[in-house]
Amino acid sequence: MSVQMVLLPVFVQVGLTFALLLGMAFARRRSLVSGETKARDIALGEPNWPQGATQIGNCYRNQFELPVLFYVLIALALPLRHADLFIVLMSWVFVVTRFAHAGVFVSSNDLGRRSTIWLAGVLVLLAMWIYFALRMLLVI
Repeated sequence: MSVQMVLLPVFVQVGLTFALLLGMAFARRRSLVSGETKARDIALGEPNWPQGATQIGNCYRNQFELPVLFYVLIALALPLRHADLFIVLMSWVFVVTRFAHAGVFVSSNDLGRRSTIWLAGVLVLLAMWIYFALRMLLVI
């Protein structure tokens, strides 16, 4: 697999993270400018943002939980030359689950749908890690 093929899903995941960061910043700025939120109410990190800004902020923060294991896997698999077609395809599936999860998170925030999508991403990432570990340990 080429380096570009392995890294493209990583770049897309990073793009999602930055999009959520910008969305959160705009939502928070809009809330402050409109007067819906007062600076004194959030100055020390208090959770006093309106629901929409909170949803985007929570979704953004979530990108530093499960995806970290994805980044680590790719960072290990690539230089060790174990980033094959399976890893690339599963990377795309994982990234699609992250986009779906984020979409539900920042819109309806339906916990049932969000949790199901999150679990799908967990299982995909777990399969990737098991595959990678077996390839490393069994020198396949």
